[in-house]
Amino acid sequence: MNILNRHNFHIPVLGLGYSIDTPIQVAPYGISSVISLVDDSLVENMREFYSRKFDLPFQAISDKIEDFRAKRITSYLNMVDVVVKKKVEHLKKTAFEKGSELEKYIAMLPNVSELKERFILATKDIKLKDEFTKWIDAHLHVGSIDVNIMTKLDKVNYKGTEELPIEFNDAHAALRGFAQSTLSSSLVLSAGMSPRLYSYLEKFEDFFPDANGIIKKNIILKVSDYRSALVQGKMLAAKGLWVAEYRIESGVNCGGHAFPTNGVLFGPILEEFKNNKETLLSTCSEVYESAIASKNLNKPATTPSFLITAQGGVGTHQEHTYLMQNYNMDGIGWGTPFMLVPEVISIDEVTLDLLAKAKEKDLYFSGLSPLGVPFNSVKWASMSELRMARIAEGKPGSPCTKQYLKYNTEYTDKPICTASSRYLKTKLEEIKNAGLSEADYTYQYNKLIEKECLCVGLGISALQSKGIEVKESDKVTVCPGPNLAYFSKKSTLTEMVDHIYGRTNLLDDRHRPHMFIKEFGMYLDILKDKLAELAINEDAKARKNLVGFVKNMTDGVAYYQSISSSLEPAFASDLATMNQELIKLSAEAIN
Repeated sequence: MNILNRHNFHIPVLGLGYSIDTPIQVAPYGISSVISLVDDSLVENMREFYSRKFDLPFQAISDKIEDFRAKRITSYLNMVDVVVKKKVEHLKKTAFEKGSELEKYIAMLPNVSELKERFILATKDIKLKDEFTKWIDAHLHVGSIDVNIMTKLDKVNYKGTEELPIEFNDAHAALRGFAQSTLSSSLVLSAGMSPRLYSYLEKFEDFFPDANGIIKKNIILKVSDYRSALVQGKMLAAKGLWVAEYRIESGVNCGGHAFPTNGVLFGPILEEFKNNKETLLSTCSEVYESAIASKNLNKPATTPSFLITAQGGVGTHQEHTYLMQNYNMDGIGWGTPFMLVPEVISIDEVTLDLLAKAKEKDLYFSGLSPLGVPFNSVKWASMSELRMARIAEGKPGSPCTKQYLKYNTEYTDKPICTASSRYLKTKLEEIKNAGLSEADYTYQYNKLIEKECLCVGLGISALQSKGIEVKESDKVTVCPGPNLAYFSKKSTLTEMVDHIYGRTNLLDDRHRPHMFIKEFGMYLDILKDKLAELAINEDAKARKNLVGFVKNMTDGVAYYQSISSSLEPAFASDLATMNQELIKLSAEAIN
């Protein structure tokens, strides 16, 4: 299918639950999106809901049976596959009815789409209508039902007191669940490199070319820099596994966990990918072809190639177009703005209203995550309110019911979660008796009590949106990026797609800094935090790393100054203002 007849954006994973069923809503319109595979109990709840809705057979998969996690994931993905195919068939059968789903599909395509013109002509000529009907039946593009695995979330599991083999670890079981599904789509691997998980990929034939050279399940790597892409791409290629897409995410990201660099800004990272794409392709191709030959694998049907896409903080058609044209991106991820599109995501009305009203001061870069990774969130979410109430009652922490984020063994043989009551009770007592200065104690105390139960919080809203009963104590964590501040109303899918393609404007009338500037501001906040840490506890290694952080930011400013004339007029003045703050903070870092 001609690329002009496809969308050039995708919807990334949004928390554990917000995009859990997004493919059902958007894949029939040719839009690709990503499901999180972290929470298998949420997956099971959603499978039951949609099985009832579409009159499909349903038999619950108990957590008492062997390999229940993988089986739940496989069953859910198979069900999503069936539902999407049903909706696509309906779309085709009712193609020329007034107000049909195909009409909506066509209307949302980019303005340059040849398919739009063909559709208009077909509505006026019976012969062309018949030809067009046959064409869409065979060639209409359906959005990909992709899945995400955070490689860090690979908790060891037990049967009683017996540790289960590694293939029953959380990430391994999720991978197996996807690999055994009927889907022909992509696995998005995020949160860093995992050699043992990459080796496990080799056990599933769908990740290799079949007898016809077709790869049924592709691999997408979410990366934050070129070096990471090259290292991981070569590692997978040596196993005969081809990376079909490198998905570059800025520090601002699409909401939720952020993986900031050591001060290297997004623009220079994109420039490096642009300048080295051919090197990345030739290096990985050479390794891949050698592996295919040495392992006696089927050759791919076409010469290996890959897409490079970008995401994180994109909010205007102008930014979207700039990334596509200036950095030769193959597509752009739009995440946070879709948090205000209930037609697309699963979100309860109270949280939706909270997000619609949120402004810059309400959206913040937090320490909520038990993983110790920065986490984008919004003030006043109900889980945060519950967390503060527990602290006020002298009961910090949460009961650890789902246990997906257990990794700390500071006080226990088996990992526990740093947001759990069990961990915080011990840790807070330790720092209380450590003889710390008042400033140091306050700083450490505030860091500790910020941890929040994400396992429950990030899935509850999806259940509430479907009318599925939840416990009174189960509250909502929400994970928008700071880009949400400039979107202030609930929108439809068509309205958001029109905004992406510049056919309408959903932003409010306040000044919105360019996405590069917004990320720069986030790194300034990180720099301030690092300086605050050093003021309490001077450390030579941390000081050296901080100097490197500042240098990378300074280099980024020089790069942005060199391209400022190609960006919006306000960019240069915003950059100059923020650079003055960087210069001031730099002096503190060096001294």
